[in-house]
Amino acid sequence: MTESSSVILEKRGQAFWITINRPDKRNALNGDVIAGIARGYRDAHDDRDVRLIVLTGTGDKAFCAGADLQNSGAAFAMDYSKPNVDYADLLRLSQDSTKPAIARVGGVCMAGGMGLLCMTDMAVAADHVIFGLPEVKVGVFPMQVMSLLQSMVPPRLVNEWALTGEPFDAKAAQAAGLLNYVVPAAELDAKVEWLISRIVDKSPTAIRRGKYAMRAIASMSFDESIAYTESQIALLAMTEDAKEGLKAFSEKRKPSWPGR
Repeated sequence: MTESSSVILEKRGQAFWITINRPDKRNALNGDVIAGIARGYRDAHDDRDVRLIVLTGTGDKAFCAGADLQNSGAAFAMDYSKPNVDYADLLRLSQDSTKPAIARVGGVCMAGGMGLLCMTDMAVAADHVIFGLPEVKVGVFPMQVMSLLQSMVPPRLVNEWALTGEPFDAKAAQAAGLLNYVVPAAELDAKVEWLISRIVDKSPTAIRRGKYAMRAIASMSFDESIAYTESQIALLAMTEDAKEGLKAFSEKRKPSWPGR
C-alpha cells in the first residue's frame, strides 16, 4: 500500500484501489490529488497482476466534491504558457487506459468529481448520494467534464445540469446512464466486490484489447469501424488467451488465463 496525505494507493487482490483521502475537505481536488490519481493509474498499468482499478473517496460524506475552493485563486490558477492542464491530462490518461475502472461512489459527487465518475467504465453508488454540476453558481463552467459527459448522457439532461447548476439524486443519475447500480450504503462494498468478481475471471487480454478497440472506434464511421474491428477480432484469435478460452470451452472447464 502506498499512502500519502491526499491519495491512498492499495492493491487488493487483482484490484488496484485509488482512494482520495481528504475527508475533511469532502475529498476535493487539488494538485496532489490529481497527481496521486494519475500515479495510481500508471502503477496499475505497470503491474501485470492488476486486472482493474477502483476509484473512490474516504468516508461516506463525499466521493469528490470538485475543486478545492478554499483557495479559489489556486483552484483556477493557470500557467498560460502550457497548452494543457493537469486535470485534463488525468482525463486523457483515463481514456487511454486498457484496464477497466469502477467508481465506488459513497458520497456527494460534484463538479470535477463528476469528471472522475465519467472517466471510469462502470459505477456503483450509495442511494443517498447527490450529484451535480454547480460551477455556474461560482461563475465558471464544467468545461473539461463536458468532454466525457456529453457522450454518456442525453443532451437535454446535460443542458439542464450544466446550465442550472442544480443537484440531482442517485436515482436520476442511474436513469441518465451515469451509474450501473444504486444500492443502500450498507451494501455498497459488497456490490463493488461482486462487480470486481465478474471481471477478474474473464480474459485480461480480451478486456485489454477490447477497451483499446472501443476507444478507437468511438469517433469512426460505421464503414471505418467495421473494417477496423474485423481486423481486431482476427488478431485476438491469435492470442494465448483466445486459444486457452476455446480449449477450456471444449473441455468443459474454467480457463486459466495466461494474459497474453
